[in-house]
Amino acid sequence: MRAPLTKLALLLALVACGDRTGDGGGTVIIGAAADADAVLPGLAGGVQGRVVTELLFDRFADLGPALQTVGDGGFLPRLAERWTWGADSLTITFHIDPDARWHDDTPVTADDAVFTFGLLMDPALASRMAADMAGIDSVTASGAQDVVVHFAQRSAEQFYQATLMVPLPRHIYGSIPAGDLRTHAAAQAPVGSGRFRFVSWEPRVRLELAAVDGHARGRPSLDRVIFTPSPDPTSGLARVWAGDTDVWEPLPPNDLADAAQHAHVRVITGPGFDYGFLAFNFRDARNEARAHPLFGDRTMRRAITMAVDRDALRRAVFDSLAVNGLGPFVRAQITADTTIRQIPFDRDAAAALLDSLGWRTIGADGVRRRGTQRLTFSILVPSSSTVRNRAAVLLQDQLRQVGVDVRIEGMEFQTFFDRMAQGRFDAVISGWRTTPSPRGLRGTWGGAAITGGSRQNAGRYENPDFDAAVLAGLGALDPAERSARLSEAFQIITDDAAAIWMYETRNAAAVHQRLRIPEWRSDAWWLTLGDWTVDPAQRLPRDARPEAP
Repeated sequence: MRAPLTKLALLLALVACGDRTGDGGGTVIIGAAADADAVLPGLAGGVQGRVVTELLFDRFADLGPALQTVGDGGFLPRLAERWTWGADSLTITFHIDPDARWHDDTPVTADDAVFTFGLLMDPALASRMAADMAGIDSVTASGAQDVVVHFAQRSAEQFYQATLMVPLPRHIYGSIPAGDLRTHAAAQAPVGSGRFRFVSWEPRVRLELAAVDGHARGRPSLDRVIFTPSPDPTSGLARVWAGDTDVWEPLPPNDLADAAQHAHVRVITGPGFDYGFLAFNFRDARNEARAHPLFGDRTMRRAITMAVDRDALRRAVFDSLAVNGLGPFVRAQITADTTIRQIPFDRDAAAALLDSLGWRTIGADGVRRRGTQRLTFSILVPSSSTVRNRAAVLLQDQLRQVGVDVRIEGMEFQTFFDRMAQGRFDAVISGWRTTPSPRGLRGTWGGAAITGGSRQNAGRYENPDFDAAVLAGLGALDPAERSARLSEAFQIITDDAAAIWMYETRNAAAVHQRLRIPEWRSDAWWLTLGDWTVDPAQRLPRDARPEAP
């Protein structure tokens, strides 16, 4: 049970952190290789959408810097000023701060949370968060400010799961049909509850947020946060080197040397939560009812995986800023398992497997054939990603050595994202930014039965044994049982060669020296933005306080 956090305690905590009134204010410009895909929780799927929505909307509680997802001891109050557990541990009641307001000054109520849960579970919305809500039976209101989350059974991460739901204002979105919300004007100009409010969004050009005066948790130290997407990383980083952009994350490995040449730039590194992979499409790109003509075959996927020297690829792309991937997880997660048996790099064995599948004849062009059919497939990559394009070229070269012809399809990010979501590819170089919890496995790699309608599993990988092991691991109360069952899931998906686990990156960001950052969180650096300040001696014209709306 969480003890109440009184207004006095909150005030004392703020005083202890230092009064930044004297040197507060200013504008931070954040560059990124892609724009937000959506700015409403439940609709956003990409990293940039997550950044923006987590600044605009408060959860009941946030995971603290210790990244402890089991129990509730490592969580910080946000919309909820406190919470209580039911005697059977199958309910959690969140007591909403009576001072919590939506950005239009309407009070946040329990009814907003009840509405949000129903919306997220509506198949018409096709929310990526539906899989995260599995295990929650219902959400009810007990009075105006008390939200009761009911669970079907106990699990180690019940509290964490409950806090994944981000309440939305019913008076804004309640009258919009779930199937229409994604394209509705109200979803493009969100009314949130966080310390920053929405100002404007010109897609692919600029997205602006502003500080909320009088917020229940205190006004942010910054006045504005502006996001400027640059599909071409070279031009985006040029603005960082020129001092026109304050933050660029992640910083590509080949740009580290350039960063060192600019005195106003500092590089922040730390453990990463990103992993990259080549995912095989299990379904035919032209007819999802059929298996993919190549990758529907497990032996083919294993042969392609065996032909790839992941160690050489990782060194060539990242040097020391990455380690080899081991599975659909990162080493920073407490449930990671570095002992997972990998499919070895062995070109001779790969060639033997391809021979066994009938791909034996190598023509004058060096490509294997089965009858008159050439062994060829395409790899989808976003043209904006230097890292993924470099990895694609290396994969192309390595696979050519065993007689496989690989075509690289590079395209603008939104087109890439749409093609991937629709399953219109043979293979795709993609990646996930995970969280400290392994719960995301359901949506990113789970079969249709456990994804809750999510389409994050772009390759349509499906194995009921994997699903069962994931569900058992996520539901286990005993830490040893939890780790054992998740390790079983990791081994199943690796043996199935659902993807080639290429790399796990360290976090690297280029940050302007004028910013004072109290803490850089490796899992979600943006969560501390409200406490960033600008050095008064390094103010720029853009730091002038904007006029009130």
